[in-house]
Amino acid sequence: MSKTVLPPHGPRRLPTAGVLRLGRTSDIWFKPAVSAVVASAVPNVILLCLDRLDLAVYTMAGSLCATYAHNRPYANRARTMVGVIIGMVAGLATALVTSSLVDGTMALITVGALLAAVQKLLCDATRIGPPAHVIFTFISSAALFVPQRIGQVPGHLALTLGAAALAYLVSMAPGLFRPQGPERRAVRGALRATARYAGLPAGDPETGPARDAAAAAIQIGWQNLLLSGRRTEDRRALERLLIRAEIVLASPTAPDAGLLAGWADRLRGTGPVPRPADPGGDTDLLGVEVEHAFPGPSLLRRMRPGGLLLPVAVRTFAGCALAGYVSFGLGVGRPYWAIVTAAAVSQANVSQSWRRSIQRVVGNVVGVLVFVAVTPLTDTGSTALVLVALAFNFAAEAFMPRNYWLGSICVTPMALLIVEFARPQSAGVLLTDRVVDTLVGAVVGMLAAMAVVTRRPGRILAVALSGARAAQQDARRVLADPQPDPARLEAARRRLTFALVELREVRDIAAGEWWQAPLPEQDVLAVQRGGHRTLAETVRAQGLGNGGTAADTGGGAAA
Repeated sequence: MSKTVLPPHGPRRLPTAGVLRLGRTSDIWFKPAVSAVVASAVPNVILLCLDRLDLAVYTMAGSLCATYAHNRPYANRARTMVGVIIGMVAGLATALVTSSLVDGTMALITVGALLAAVQKLLCDATRIGPPAHVIFTFISSAALFVPQRIGQVPGHLALTLGAAALAYLVSMAPGLFRPQGPERRAVRGALRATARYAGLPAGDPETGPARDAAAAAIQIGWQNLLLSGRRTEDRRALERLLIRAEIVLASPTAPDAGLLAGWADRLRGTGPVPRPADPGGDTDLLGVEVEHAFPGPSLLRRMRPGGLLLPVAVRTFAGCALAGYVSFGLGVGRPYWAIVTAAAVSQANVSQSWRRSIQRVVGNVVGVLVFVAVTPLTDTGSTALVLVALAFNFAAEAFMPRNYWLGSICVTPMALLIVEFARPQSAGVLLTDRVVDTLVGAVVGMLAAMAVVTRRPGRILAVALSGARAAQQDARRVLADPQPDPARLEAARRRLTFALVELREVRDIAAGEWWQAPLPEQDVLAVQRGGHRTLAETVRAQGLGNGGTAADTGGGAAA
């Protein structure tokens, strides 16, 4: 087995093109937006009626749990939401107890930075998805600077738990009407992405990115199905649709594009799941045995010192702590926003951190101006204050998928209004403090990302390359058998698919580091091409490539 040798390291250019470009909106953009508003509105209205809006910062901590896990199957979403709630309450409890026992601002900043680093590490390790660690850090950092007595902590945590329970119910409620909604959306996304790739003419410059996007979408589809629990007939049909997408990915043709697009359209709503004809072989494809055969790394393994996540957590701590110290030194009395900004800037690599810092500064500065503009309205009374905060809550969730800076324009005034619930402050003071915090957090967070450099991404890329080569060799050994065992062939194909996806993900992270050894791009390209050819051979050996566009049964006429 050949060993990848990494050449000497050197600096990289940081990207600027397309940083503020708006992307496509999510198919379900309205679901997290509506969930967040409903989960927030009920406790806010109750507190408004009781004239206790000063407690809204605690209920909002629970309500914001409703922004997580909307792409996950409901069986897995239930467990994920429990984990989110536990994490939110644990972070808030730590912050409130610290606030009640510690007076020094520097100590509070240090605790806030440590919490941000732990939250970043856990969110990355569990792959919780957007909005990831930023919401946790916002809540815990803000709570550190809220005046608190130790005897008040249990009652405030009870408010958070009550609001979080409501958020849980709101997030799970759509499952009563569309229990397979997340799985269908994931498979529909895979079919659409593969159809787009198959429909591109030969030599089109978009072919490479389109193929990568299709492979990633198919992988997301499999992950979603493997998280969905019991294998029903509909789930088996969804598995066969993903198999069809893999067939087309291996050997695309123009007619395949139309067929996949038609199946994707029919996955909308709650109608019958299209059922492609049996490709010739065991239709009980994959199943939970695949999940056991190819388990992902454990939580502790993802957080190991030699991995990619721990250095990012160190960057997060350094950036948040230094940003808080600098902001406090500049006269900001409660520099929690600097901590949150530095935490948001902390991404998987320096290039992503650079993009996020630009987006954060633009979004926050414009958001502060929006806050000042709506101040005359919110000053008219508590009802207007609550309604405006809910409107920004909805808009933030709706716009965030388009681009982070656009969502931040709404997040910033919403966060400032939440603080207003507890203690009204001068708009001028808030304007100055938040702009200073934003600039300090972005600059210091970026400097921390550039300072805490590591060659681990390149080394892990070498390991991923070796793993992909080994998976390809294993598949070829199975193919060399005149009559390969179907189970071994399927296992080898799945292992190679996962190895190629992991290779692409690690390569993307490594490519974004600012001071990093030049990547072995030719090796990566050669392994990817060879792996794709081997995948195509396994498809043909399994008999899946013949009749791949055959009849479609059980779900209506063929598309």
